Amino acid sequence: MNYFDNFFSQFFSDLAHTDLAPWREHLQERIERKLTTVNHGDLPRWLSALEAMPDLVPEQLDLNRGRLLIGTGERCFESELKQLEQSLRTLMPWRKGPYELFGINLETEWRSDFKWDRVEPHLSPLHNRLVLDIGCGNGYHCWRMSAAGARQVIGIDPSWKFLIQFRALKKYIGELPVELLPLGIEELPKRMRSFDTVFSMGVFYHRRSPIDHLQELLDMLKPGGELVLETLVIDGDENTVLVPDERYAQMRNVWFLPSCKALEKWIKRVGYKDVRCVDVNQTSIEEQRSTDWMQFHSLADFLDPENPNQTVEGLPAPKRAIFIAQAPY
Repeated sequence: MNYFDNFFSQFFSDLAHTDLAPWREHLQERIERKLTTVNHGDLPRWLSALEAMPDLVPEQLDLNRGRLLIGTGERCFESELKQLEQSLRTLMPWRKGPYELFGINLETEWRSDFKWDRVEPHLSPLHNRLVLDIGCGNGYHCWRMSAAGARQVIGIDPSWKFLIQFRALKKYIGELPVELLPLGIEELPKRMRSFDTVFSMGVFYHRRSPIDHLQELLDMLKPGGELVLETLVIDGDENTVLVPDERYAQMRNVWFLPSCKALEKWIKRVGYKDVRCVDVNQTSIEEQRSTDWMQFHSLADFLDPENPNQTVEGLPAPKRAIFIAQAPY
């Protein structure tokens, strides 16, 4: 599919001069194979929307703030802004953000900046680090990581819509060392051991085998590298784990919700060092909500209307913890 050709050509060219050079051929083969087999009925419409976006140059760019600023729109024609909004709306729903593109406030379902504000104070400085963001969505946190000084950020997410949303943003943000690959972690080379920092945020509870996922993450890290794990948890002791029967907060693909003590034990058991839980926070309807850019049901619809501390299934309401850990030397 030649419309993808210019998405990754520069990335793979640059990869030859980075720590990931040994994995360049493997990654390129995986991407090319996936692009030649993609079969998504909405993809032509999304690509048309991407191609129709006007050629605008942001007079201001600020990726180190909650609502990422990509141009103010002050020097744009009304017709250009109308076309831009039409293209962006074709790519709805927008889950992660928020963004401001040339004066258009793109109010996403998640206030992803809330999570970043909880995570960032506990990170080892990202300056000059090679970073992997697993399950990155449209790349909001990738841009924040780059603004925090990362040498290169690679996000992975198998969703085609997220890839097109990311490319829409990158069209205006420009050639920063940030890339999104349409892959799952199981499609990366095994035991890369190449990244200084690996983020897994909002992924762990979707994995059928949590211990295997912790090992996969460890195999991505350099010796001494840092894991940032953010996931759903429940209250309890080191033996407390919730396995939902069918749905959790209306999500079907939720498998394991451990207590913080249980998760800490699992992380240590896999071999990580200096494991610590740095934040626990119950998700609010201000952080996850329906908006004009994500018009489907959201958190308020997934909670018991009589008791917001429970889901509609009668389970504990979503509570998220952040763990920091180091790969052993």
